[in-house]
Amino acid sequence: MTLGSPHLHAATLASTSDRARELAAAGAPHGTLVTADVQTAGRGRQGRRWEAPAGSALLCSIVLRDPPELLPLAGGLAVARAIGDGARIKWPNDVLLPAGPGAAPGRKVAGILAEGRPQDGWAVIGIGVNVAVRLEDLPPELHDTAATLGLTPADRAIVLERILRELESAITLDTAALLAAYRERDALRGRAITWSGGTGVAAGIDGSGRLVLDLPDGGHVALDAGEVHLGRV
Repeated sequence: MTLGSPHLHAATLASTSDRARELAAAGAPHGTLVTADVQTAGRGRQGRRWEAPAGSALLCSIVLRDPPELLPLAGGLAVARAIGDGARIKWPNDVLLPAGPGAAPGRKVAGILAEGRPQDGWAVIGIGVNVAVRLEDLPPELHDTAATLGLTPADRAIVLERILRELESAITLDTAALLAAYRERDALRGRAITWSGGTGVAAGIDGSGRLVLDLPDGGHVALDAGEVHLGRV
């Protein structure tokens, strides 16, 4: 396995991705891994903070040289596979778990943020997984939307190893194979969606990795970026 070496670990970092980006810009090799027990300024998508009590979440970022075009989807697939059969992906790369037996996937257990400099041939993929988080320790506004694996802090190392193995596999998939595997874990297909442009029903992922929505007027739209939410049509 080439991902995960060299490995820089810190008890506390502002952001594992910020540190990984600094290393990448300075020439760090493909596979360089940054981990931390605590982030003081961890970032999620859309500029959100990533909240996790100290030592309870896997917080890591990996430097990738010559990353695939659909890296965000590959990252979501890798993390979902590492977590297990019940994990599903909310486009583009939030990983969800069911709220209970037989329930639709809807609670976020992991988030992925891919950032990079295509002109320089590198990207950083940041991953946060609620491995041993107790939901009652999260901010109140997350109690109804977050999930946890319910493991121990020591299990973060096991989850990390699985993610690195699955990510190494996912980034080597050709586009067709990646999209096929991603679609098998699509949490949104057939569900009502709201986004900044209106409402629709998720109709799957197209050949470019965009989210396709069927609109109430019979039309269609493909989103290549942005935030979507489960809602009503």
